[in-house]
Amino acid sequence: MNQAEYRNWQLDSDMDGVCWLTLDREGETANSLSQDVLTELESIVDRLEKSPPKGLVLQSGKHGSFIVGADVREFDQVSSIEEAEGFIRSVHALFDRVEALAFPKAVIIDGFCLGGGLELALCFDYRIARDNDKTRLGFPEVKLGIYPGFGGSARTTRLIGGYKALPLMLTARMLRARQARGMGLVDQLVGPHGSLRWAARKAVLKGRKTRGPRRTDRLTNTGPARKFLAGQMRKQTAAKANPAHYPAPFEMIDAWEEHGDDFREMLNQEAVRVARLITGDTSRGLRRVFWLMENLKSRGKGVDIDPRRVHVIGAGVMGGDIAAWCVLQGMEVTLQDREMKYIEPALARAGKLFKRRLKSSDRIAGAKGRLIADVAGDGVARADVIIEAIFENLEAKQELFRKLEATARPDALLASNTSAIPLREIASVLERPNRLVGLHFFNPVYKMPLVEIVYEEDTDPAEIQRVAAFGNRINRFPLLVKSSPGFLVNRVLGAYMLQAFRIHRERDVPKEAIDKAMENFGMPMGPVELADTVGLDVGMNVLDTLGGKDASAESGLLKSYVDQGKLGKKSGEGFYTWEKGKAVKDKEAAEGVNLKSLAKELMQPYFDECEACLADGIVEDADAVDAGMVFGTGFAPFRGGPMFYLENRGEQES
Repeated sequence: MNQAEYRNWQLDSDMDGVCWLTLDREGETANSLSQDVLTELESIVDRLEKSPPKGLVLQSGKHGSFIVGADVREFDQVSSIEEAEGFIRSVHALFDRVEALAFPKAVIIDGFCLGGGLELALCFDYRIARDNDKTRLGFPEVKLGIYPGFGGSARTTRLIGGYKALPLMLTARMLRARQARGMGLVDQLVGPHGSLRWAARKAVLKGRKTRGPRRTDRLTNTGPARKFLAGQMRKQTAAKANPAHYPAPFEMIDAWEEHGDDFREMLNQEAVRVARLITGDTSRGLRRVFWLMENLKSRGKGVDIDPRRVHVIGAGVMGGDIAAWCVLQGMEVTLQDREMKYIEPALARAGKLFKRRLKSSDRIAGAKGRLIADVAGDGVARADVIIEAIFENLEAKQELFRKLEATARPDALLASNTSAIPLREIASVLERPNRLVGLHFFNPVYKMPLVEIVYEEDTDPAEIQRVAAFGNRINRFPLLVKSSPGFLVNRVLGAYMLQAFRIHRERDVPKEAIDKAMENFGMPMGPVELADTVGLDVGMNVLDTLGGKDASAESGLLKSYVDQGKLGKKSGEGFYTWEKGKAVKDKEAAEGVNLKSLAKELMQPYFDECEACLADGIVEDADAVDAGMVFGTGFAPFRGGPMFYLENRGEQES
């Protein structure tokens, strides 16, 4: 067969008459189902229908990756619901033809098999997956404000039943190969050193087919079961996502509840509903957040850095949690503080985190073994990365870095987790002041994906990129920010929380109303609950540092709580009383308050400060502002970021 006809596919036949179809998208590091890939696939299906082989095997030409889904870049080119629906129906027709090919078909899954890639795999008779840590299967579409639109919602519920299929799609959960096998999405596993090609060849020559749904799985697609299960799923989903802000999960539940026993109608509902979703504001905002994330993940790319040993100084909540997080990423970490009694609580917290994240006793023991208490600071001399996380005192930090420079390797990264002190002042005592970079994490470290990479005008660009690469290496999104009070995130949050406290203090607006207004806007929690969560002592320090005299009354309000030992969630009482980790709220306190108007008033300083940070050159562009506020504060992701929201406010509020 003439390979020159296809830019992205290769079709070969072996001596047994088995066709091997390989997707290797031209000019891309990973395979995705772009328009040109699908057009070529249609041509290949034409050929296979006219000249059927004995069998067909689909595989990827990309090492360690199958197909990561549709090409998200093309979503933004869709101009209308009608255009989107027409495209979805054309893919449905193509995948139906693949499924109907009248000869045995197997697919080899080695690496990521996501979204449209899994939807295509479901059209094959038999699915074989590499059983290793890199293989993942799942449907991430809800993260983009849609649900599987290439037949996935219909084929997955038909294959494994709605009880299993819906939660998989609703949560965007990624399955390991063994989990996918247990669920029924994969038919055969091949070990790390086994031959996938041999297994696939054998499968098609023997005409193997998927076992199909179990009887109990089929029963979950019956009318009474759907009605009951859909109600449960809707309730569980609504507890995590507001239907007005994130409609896709609820559209999918509705479609299955109404048509889950009718495959063709499920496909039809997919075309109609996903077309409407993909052209809506939520999907546009979430797609922007996706690209913001991809941009941050590219920071430091190509930098030659392989940090294996990390030394953290300061075993408080932040330092201890930074150390534990680095251990979870496979590194050996030495944790230093003045006495062992200061390190022990950090080790205990880390042990709980390891238990939650790692499950297996062997992996937990391995993690504990990589976190080493180091009162003497012996780990400094061997460390690839040294992170200072002591209390916010300039003289103490200067003295520490003076000693570190004399002891650390010349090529070690030196980083400070300071949240308030200008980097230039800390670095002034160093012989190479341009070596120091800020590495500002957010609390809790294991939840917050952002890390601010703080630099001065004379900071060595190579060091900035190396620290950014380290941020990515520990699975955090590195955002470059110029050193200034509050950097980006805390500067904006300070203005926002100051406004909330001022409205609460001056006008006696109930704290519950303030929080409810912002939750309705799309924030994960309101500013008062956020202050309690962060700690009122921390909030007081932020206002003192950033607010100056203008914040004296609000800082005094927080001080009145702090002086009574009411620090918020960590002490069990602050603005709210906390029980079992949750704030106790008066559900009637927000009644009669115009929450929409209140939200606008609360958000105005937030937006003003975002624009001021951009004007002051704290970050390089509006994308960086949006990325920082989405990943650093949880700004309503479906709105695409504060700058994107301001630009499109008329459309989003219409």
